[in-house]
Amino acid sequence: MAESASANGATSTPAERPGVQRLKETPRASALIIGGGINGVGTFRDLALQGVDVTLVERGDYCQGASGASSHMIHGGIRYLENGEFRLVRESVVERNALLKTAPHYVKPLQTTIPIFSTFSGILAAPLRFLTHRQHGQPRERGAFLIKAGLTMYDWFSRDGGAVPRHRFAGRKASLAQLPDLRPDVRYTATYFDASVHNPERMTLDVLRDGLAANAEARATNYVSAIGRDGDSVLLRDELTGEEFAFAADVVVNATGAWVDGTNDSLGERSKFMGGTKGSHIVLDHPELLAACAGREIFFEHTDGRIVLVYPIGDRVLVGTTDIDTDVDAPAVCTPEEVDYFIELIGHVFPAIVVEPGHVVYSFSGVRPLPRHDDTQPGFVSRDYRIEKRQDRSDARTVTTLSLVGGKWTTFRALSEHMTNEVLEILGKRRTTTTAGLAIGGGQGFPRTPSAEKAWVSAHIEPGLSAERVEVLLTRYGTRAVDVIEYLRAGQDRLFSSTSELSHRELAYMVKHEQVGHLADVLIRRTSIAFRGLVTTELLQELAETLAPLLGWSSEKVSAEIELAEQVLLKWHNVQVEDLVA
Repeated sequence: MAESASANGATSTPAERPGVQRLKETPRASALIIGGGINGVGTFRDLALQGVDVTLVERGDYCQGASGASSHMIHGGIRYLENGEFRLVRESVVERNALLKTAPHYVKPLQTTIPIFSTFSGILAAPLRFLTHRQHGQPRERGAFLIKAGLTMYDWFSRDGGAVPRHRFAGRKASLAQLPDLRPDVRYTATYFDASVHNPERMTLDVLRDGLAANAEARATNYVSAIGRDGDSVLLRDELTGEEFAFAADVVVNATGAWVDGTNDSLGERSKFMGGTKGSHIVLDHPELLAACAGREIFFEHTDGRIVLVYPIGDRVLVGTTDIDTDVDAPAVCTPEEVDYFIELIGHVFPAIVVEPGHVVYSFSGVRPLPRHDDTQPGFVSRDYRIEKRQDRSDARTVTTLSLVGGKWTTFRALSEHMTNEVLEILGKRRTTTTAGLAIGGGQGFPRTPSAEKAWVSAHIEPGLSAERVEVLLTRYGTRAVDVIEYLRAGQDRLFSSTSELSHRELAYMVKHEQVGHLADVLIRRTSIAFRGLVTTELLQELAETLAPLLGWSSEKVSAEIELAEQVLLKWHNVQVEDLVA
């Protein structure tokens, strides 16, 4: 299960949220989307743009589940070629190239290097898996010949509208000159470009806000769960107050990821579509490892055949991922064994760099929304998606449920377009606009070069707002930072004493525009403070006390929120909150 939102620790009843109030005032919509991950939010935006009165509910916070626990990659899926999933690779490459242009504030080109230790390994196993439709078999290390063939094909898929350079190979001497900390027995390196999304949580919020701005009838609320049926309506529950109410819709979109079957069961529509796998990651504060990566992702196969990535995100290094069959109802956490595994695999490519558990400042784990796959090895399960349709007829009306099975970050726009078209057909409506090429939120007018970014920052410096602070806002919001700066200017503001990355009025802006429900939302999904291991007890106290008057919290609720944040960070992210020692 994803990070829990049900253990609120609340000792007082908060004021009713405007979003929930709107749902109760008009308890019906043409389409109801259940699930606030990137695919649900992407579909929400697309439907709103078509003029559909669409409502979205999310039982936790937006992007709290698998969407927030991803490898932060926007990629074409080179390894899907071996599975014969050419349609998915083509779509992924097109969408990757598009996101580099439509969301440049969050999606950045990522130079990726594959260290290769053999020439012909895997040359027989790969075709066999392809011909047997990848139902069985243990992954094996790919050698230079196979990787060269795959990258050549990958370049071919990228040839139209290409936004990244073609791949290149280097021998041992050149490879070690570029990356001197690599294992000395490396034979070759292959380098190509994909992309990364440094802040998937904020990008999801940006897509959501675009949908809300596009249509006055579009509504979205977090911390509201779908718990059952009430006649031909869906029974919803406000997870912050416990209040329950019915909500009617002609089309229900089940976009709850790995929990699709559980959601269907609660709605009286039993299904067995899903078979998710757990993927864990760790974040390290390790300057030596950061320098060894030289700004690149190191992408390789470990000796057990698992795909591994090590790459810099800002001043931290992200390492992942595992691919383990799991029970979706079990806690999805990164275990000590997985941490040891990650440390071991770093040593597989950077043997001279010492990495210890103390370097880990954050960890996270999520359940991939994969289709049921029986005895297929997790690494070979398709990352493609499909939509399952069910209709329930009563004397009053017909309700159609569309269940999303599968899906990945890179293809969220195309997937959302597909789902939206299905909804429009059911509603008897036509598409009026496309999201292809449409800038996302703060990506509109975002400076495209380092010099342009510097000029943008300089143009927005003013009394009380330093260049460093403007840089933080530009990174966090893209060009939507202009709205934030205007909000900061409209009242007295000051930075928190426990962090220079957040101010009192910016926190108020988040509450007003970004549906903050818990203290942990700010630490994990509205900022990267937790991701970078910067949470302290002083920070928790300051933020909670500032949120109190904004959210109607009592002193008891403030204490409960601090305790809850500490529990969330410890249980789900292996972070023990302490005071920083000067």
